[in-house]
Amino acid sequence: MTEPNYPNDLMRLISAFQISQAIHVATTLGIADLLADGPQASDDLARKTATHAGALYRLLRALAAAGVFHEDDEKRFALTPLGACLKSDAPVPVGPWAALIGRPNYWQAWGSLLHSVRTGENAFRHVNGAGVWEYRSRNAEEGRIFDAAMTALSRRVSKAIVEAYDFGTFGRVVDVGGGHGVILAAILAANPSLRGVLFDQPHVVANAGLVIQAAGVADRCEITGGNFFETVPEGGDAYVLKTVLHDWNDAKATQILRVCRAAIPAAGKLLLVEQVIAPPNEGLIGKMSDLNMLVAPNGRERTAEEFAELFTHAGFRLTSVIPTASAVSIVEGVPV
Repeated sequence: MTEPNYPNDLMRLISAFQISQAIHVATTLGIADLLADGPQASDDLARKTATHAGALYRLLRALAAAGVFHEDDEKRFALTPLGACLKSDAPVPVGPWAALIGRPNYWQAWGSLLHSVRTGENAFRHVNGAGVWEYRSRNAEEGRIFDAAMTALSRRVSKAIVEAYDFGTFGRVVDVGGGHGVILAAILAANPSLRGVLFDQPHVVANAGLVIQAAGVADRCEITGGNFFETVPEGGDAYVLKTVLHDWNDAKATQILRVCRAAIPAAGKLLLVEQVIAPPNEGLIGKMSDLNMLVAPNGRERTAEEFAELFTHAGFRLTSVIPTASAVSIVEGVPV
């Protein structure tokens, strides 16, 4: 039996940021798409990406050692099953997230994690002079990259959400903060008698039509824009909020829920799709996501007990927490 090598194990954790940045660069250059039809020489990839041949080779061989690509004896690189997830048309896309986290505004915010830990303040605002939503509204390209990452993340969990919960008991579902509509489209596609309303900021839902149409549910889906701090559409049997509340502190999250409470009927259901913080020493993904909320949007991931408390303050009662086959759970509540 091999003895543990704790210093080496810790060094791998310490150096993990280097791998994430290398994957970000490869994604930004579109390497996975270039390799979609088969192996290519690193010099050819350098010409196609207008990069320095020697530097690109060093990047690719490092990622081959990490299992993202495969290098042969002639410096030709091919996609591995891991690297194939970076293709723009991957069934379960990961590339848009890699494209987001390496952006200077995001990367440098994480570099100021110590500031957040010392002060409790938002690192993104500290570094960039504005919160994430204001910053992205001012910088259209950053907003586009963020929206693409969120759409990709929704695609990763949509199947698990649909399989974990019976949406067929409802007549009309309102997706609050639903982005480009990936989750709602999946719910409607799986429930042919169901109708839906996609609600988000006007500039976000302006790009949702293609997703809804591609899912074949456009005739059953209304798309409307607005501000969920002020109002949400009425008339839904269920109100779905996927990874909305984790972007906000408790006061803002409660405000959003109270707006939903004003719209939801007495027999309606509130369905939060969120990561639920695990017990001590478990759930690394959720707890790292919670740090991400501290650094970037200034929100938090929550325990089941913390969700229950939010619900109480907003006029709901938590009825169940339903795990899915993905990292998120469905936190169900009813109005009181």
